[in-house]
Amino acid sequence: MSEHYLNHPTFGLLSRLCRVDEFRSLFTTLYAQRLFFLITTSPDGVQFEPVSRADAKLMVENQMRSLRRGGSDTEQKDLQHIHKRTFSQ
Repeated sequence: MSEHYLNHPTFGLLSRLCRVDEFRSLFTTLYAQRLFFLITTSPDGVQFEPVSRADAKLMVENQMRSLRRGGSDTEQKDLQHIHKRTFSQ
């Protein structure tokens, strides 16, 4: 899984946890991993929508279920590792 970063105007560098769909991805603050953002890209630009930790966890779990149905083993394992590292604290 390749790493993707985005600079938030207030919170600094964000790291992508997973894609949610074609235009949206879930990001977290790089170092603390306590704040989560749903990032939407469109022709109008990039939108940052804060989401709760519980909602972020649910999005990652939904993506894990989706990968179990039709993704590669490597993607599944990468996302399981991200889930454990991010939400098992």
